[in-house]
Amino acid sequence: MSQDDRIRWDRQHGETHGRDQPAPFLRQVFDNQYADITAGRALDIACGTGRNALFLAEKGFKVTAIDISSVALARAEKRALEKSLAILWRQADLENYTLEMAFYDLVVNFDYLQRPLLTAMKAALKIGGFIIFDTYLVDQQAIGHPKNPDYLLRHNELLDSFRDFRVLYYREGTIISNGERSFRAGIFAQKVR
Repeated sequence: MSQDDRIRWDRQHGETHGRDQPAPFLRQVFDNQYADITAGRALDIACGTGRNALFLAEKGFKVTAIDISSVALARAEKRALEKSLAILWRQADLENYTLEMAFYDLVVNFDYLQRPLLTAMKAALKIGGFIIFDTYLVDQQAIGHPKNPDYLLRHNELLDSFRDFRVLYYREGTIISNGERSFRAGIFAQKVR
């Protein structure tokens, strides 16, 4: 992302309050216990105002949360302090950022698609670590934002991207959440080698 992207995201986060509740898919994975996820080090990619990082910290994870927007991170940090949660907030452009290798027990990515980063996210996981990834499908163009195909998954693309992982849960298609319809794909998978 460029300086223009950072300014755009700062403006957007300054104008809206963001969502407080964790992503429904994240909550679903934890509530349904598709696998035993032991608290450890977690990485929240493109964390925005920190809703998922806060959820993970409350579950006992030592969380690192990365976003390009200083406005979003300031809001997230304030919320974490109010809840007495220690989270490492990093402002970074994920297009020019190097993730630690074999460092995390869990990586989460919501509503963000940067295809070249998929390989780095996989490498950032320890063997036995988990990924929870959920974002929009190309079908989303027909009903709303986002519309740019660079930021939309093709059908089965997410599943195909994690063929080298043990897939514990996968869903793709129309999702209704909080009365709103969207087209999404979500995966919960474990690094096995």
